[in-house]
Parts: sequence; C-alpha cells; structure tokens
Amino acid sequence: MDQLSVILQRFSMNTSVFFTGNLCGISNFNKSPNQGHLHLLRNGELTLIDEQGKSLLINEPAVLYVPTPHTHRIIASEDNPPELVCANIIYNENTSNPIADALPSLLLFKLNDCEKLNQTAQWLFDEAFHERCGRLPMIESLTNIFLIHTLRHVLDNNIIQHGLLAGLAHPYISTVLLAMHEAPERQWGLAEMAELALMSRSKFADVFKRTVGQSPGNYLIDWRINVAKVLLKQNKPVAVVANTVGYENGSALARVFRKKLGISPKQWLEKN
Repeated sequence: MDQLSVILQRFSMNTSVFFTGNLCGISNFNKSPNQGHLHLLRNGELTLIDEQGKSLLINEPAVLYVPTPHTHRIIASEDNPPELVCANIIYNENTSNPIADALPSLLLFKLNDCEKLNQTAQWLFDEAFHERCGRLPMIESLTNIFLIHTLRHVLDNNIIQHGLLAGLAHPYISTVLLAMHEAPERQWGLAEMAELALMSRSKFADVFKRTVGQSPGNYLIDWRINVAKVLLKQNKPVAVVANTVGYENGSALARVFRKKLGISPKQWLEKN
C-alpha cells in the first residue's frame, strides 16, 4: 500500500458540498471543530481575507484549500461575480488529522498548473452546474476525488518542505514512514529503520529529523498516540488499543499518554 492510502484509511477525510453557484457579497467561514474548507473557483473574481486580515485577490480558475479550522472570508467581485463550488472537509474521527495538521493554513493552486486537478475540476463543475439525475452523490464523489488529487499534487511537487508531507515525499524516508504507519505495533529500532532507508543509523536519524522535524522515535510515539485516539473513539478497550499500537498493556499506554498529553487515555476519551 502507498504512503498516502495508509493514512487516509486510518484517518478519513470526507467532503460535503454546501454551495454551488455565483457568490454575491461577503461570505464568512467560521472555525468548526475537526473541519476544513475547499473552494473551487470556476471563473470570476474574489478576494480571500484570512484570520490575520491579509487579503488575496484571485481572478482565474483556482482551488483554495483550507485544511484545518480557520476563520476566513470571501468577498465576491460586483463586476465579475465568482462562480464557485464550496465544500466542508470533515474529519470523522473527531481527532486531529495528521495530513491536515501537516499542511499550512491555506494552499492556493491555479487549476491550469495541474492537469489532473483541472480535469477533475471540470468534471465537478459540469455536474455542479447542470441538473442531472444523481447530481448530488456525483458532486460529493468528485469532490472527494479532487481532494486526493490535491494531496497528490502536494506530494508530487514537494510543495511542503518540512514535516510529515515532506517525509512522505522523500524517496527513502517515505519507506520508513509507510512501514511505521502500517505496523505501529512493531518494536521499531533505529537500526531496522535505517536499513529500510538504505542509510547508516547516524545519517538516517539526521535526515529524518531534518525532514520530518522530530526524531524517528518521537514520531513513532506520536503516530501511535494518534492511532490510539481513533481506536479509543471506536470504544475499543484500553488494553486492546495498547497492544494494537505496540504497548504491552493499558498501563504502558497510559504512561505515554500522560507524558505527551498530561492525561490518561480514559481522561482523554471523556474530554473528546
């Protein structure tokens, strides 16, 4: 399995289209827990205002991807009203999403810069702006496909230079990340990870930290905690969750939770 599929299987990202058409006036998008936004501009002109009050004028077909909860506003041009498809991005596990958390607060791509993005966007626009049988499920499906193409574009073009997505784009570090993501229960050692990356232990540790931003051991702990959160939300027993993510028992998992989060797994679950 590839590095992106493994994460998307464990941490789902689904879209829900809530607007298609010509936008008028000012639209405010507030923070909603575990939710981002996707705005596809077909034509027209708009101004995006971010949380810091910075403005960005967009007047050609583009995708505006706000992966995590961030307040923003879209101001439609009166002379050249924008035609848009807007969707919420919903993280169903009610926990943080590793991919979304690894992205900046806003990504902006011109549709003409990527053939796959442009092609999928045109299919989506064609469905969104015509009344056909099965229109709603079709635009929902196409929006989910568009989101995956967006993530592929980020990885294929090394757009993120630091963090998880930079690691997934790295030709050797990605092999180790994929292995850890697929089998968090294994007792990974530095020598084994370095061998997978075709590097010496010292070089691997250095390259991993410079690329991902933390040591391999710390990343593994964070990944295990993220997976554990999803399993806890599924009402799995703490002992089962602990074994699934590589710890002998619930007490060992609780120690890791307290060290990283300051609370036990049960306390975290009560708060979430």
